[in-house]
Amino acid sequence: MKHIVSVSLGSSTRDHRVQMELLGEEYVIERIGMDGDMKKLHETIQRLDGKVDAIGLGGITGLFPVGDKTYVLRSARPLLKATRHTPLVDGTGWKRVLERQVILDLDREGVVPVRGKKVLLTVAFDRYSMAQAFAELDCELSCGDLVFSFGLPVLIRGFHNLHRVVRTLAPVVCLMPFAWLYPTGKREEQVEDPRKFARFYQEADIIAGDYLYIQRFMPDDLGGKIIITNTVTQQNVADLKARGVKTLVTTTPNLGGRSFGSNLIQAVTVAYLGKNPETITDEEYVQVTRELGFKPRIEHLN
Repeated sequence: MKHIVSVSLGSSTRDHRVQMELLGEEYVIERIGMDGDMKKLHETIQRLDGKVDAIGLGGITGLFPVGDKTYVLRSARPLLKATRHTPLVDGTGWKRVLERQVILDLDREGVVPVRGKKVLLTVAFDRYSMAQAFAELDCELSCGDLVFSFGLPVLIRGFHNLHRVVRTLAPVVCLMPFAWLYPTGKREEQVEDPRKFARFYQEADIIAGDYLYIQRFMPDDLGGKIIITNTVTQQNVADLKARGVKTLVTTTPNLGGRSFGSNLIQAVTVAYLGKNPETITDEEYVQVTRELGFKPRIEHLN
């Protein structure tokens, strides 16, 4: 039996545990939230080191690949080095390869039309490969990095402008405490003023990105919208349905009624391969994802 744990800086109200069989072997897959306590997060990772098969670092991203350069968040560095025996991943490797592929496949297979749509990507710095996929499909891309991270009412229009802004601001942003950039603990359960940036949601056909960013300023009316995200609970799905969302797509699969984060799905693939994450190729991530039967979750809500 393999045991994979996502230790998340996020709220414990989103915890989930499932036991399932994958290719003839039993897996225990779980997510444990630390309610925004960075010290507890570090200690829990160290306690699990050597006792589980792989650990996912959730609720905080440490690595940000942008083109040929990878930026590292300073506050996450100690966490990325917290284990000596168990492989630890933050989901970046999986997102970089698979999220782009999911977007392209949705359109190629005609399951969810993407090409040429107006897209609001909440924070593209964390999902650069997803932004690339939308650009490849000639979407009218608007990136909300300044909106959802800093509350500034300015969208970055177009992929090339995104690239320039990221290259300019990333070195400074990576020095900031993570709590300044992302809702953690109880903050992640709150919807802030839904009228504040409602116009940005309303002008888009597709709203994509991390669910907690999507939820941050989410208006009451999302009628006809397509949401492309990763981690959602059953309550999140019910909330989106009540707001009129047409289609929900999660890039990570539905496991036991819950879409886990990218960090946990990457940890499962690492445990399956039994290899050092640094030696796993893009092709191996694609192959293993297919072998394990991990497919996007697509639900037509309204």
